[in-house]
Amino acid sequence: MEKQILSKTGAFGMSALLKATVAAVKLVAAEEIMPRYLKVAHQQKSDGSLCTEADLATQNALTRKLQALCNVPVLGEEMTDDEQRQIWKSAAEGLWCIDPIDGTSNFVHGLPYFAVSVALMRDGKSVLGVVYDPVSDEMFAAEAGKGAYLNGEKMFSREVVTTMNRALANVDLKRLDTRLVEQLAIHPPYASQRNFGASALDWCYTAAGRYDLYLHGGQKLWDYAAGSLILSETCGYACCIEHDDFAAGDVWQRSVIAARNEVLFGQWKKWIRAHRGA
Repeated sequence: MEKQILSKTGAFGMSALLKATVAAVKLVAAEEIMPRYLKVAHQQKSDGSLCTEADLATQNALTRKLQALCNVPVLGEEMTDDEQRQIWKSAAEGLWCIDPIDGTSNFVHGLPYFAVSVALMRDGKSVLGVVYDPVSDEMFAAEAGKGAYLNGEKMFSREVVTTMNRALANVDLKRLDTRLVEQLAIHPPYASQRNFGASALDWCYTAAGRYDLYLHGGQKLWDYAAGSLILSETCGYACCIEHDDFAAGDVWQRSVIAARNEVLFGQWKKWIRAHRGA
């Protein structure tokens, strides 16, 4: 089996833009997020999700710093739907896609599983992605075709299981169809299941081999933009529940089947499609 090897070259292989993005994200998290952790009030948005002063302050600070690095529009989670869609349509030179705090509910309730997610996108595809967990101080980063990094060191394949009955799965049940949820509850094909409510970190943990399998019924653009690139650049695999081409899914609500290992990915995809509703 392959094992994870971290290079000793540090951030040598990272481009200047990626290193600058990593530095900007880390600084904003230190200045805007962590001083408010466990202290900030929150409000509920129209879709039922939470928003805090920290989300807004972080989005504003990231917008300034990222546009100083690459002056293209910024599409943020805390914008209105109309603003987001207009930016997506008009960003001919590319855009930054950011989730200032992915896992705001965790942030509000003191659960240490949330992250900043930033992606630079061109022609509808992520070319650079950064996901930072400020509690554990873990920085995941990647560039298209150039690999992925964890805290500045190159991420490679690590030892993984090759059968689903030994796998640890991250499954978000909320947006899955009823039949699939029932089958997962009654006849789970994996050894154990987790879900902690921060999609960007879920992608990265799958890339790092902490999860073997991943399933989500519908993610927003900012949920998958950075994380899917990081998984791809560690030779992980992803598709949608409905079809094999992940990049062809609905931009605004995209389902996810993913795995760190090709053998597991094939088994997982086959099982899900055999057990989902019509």
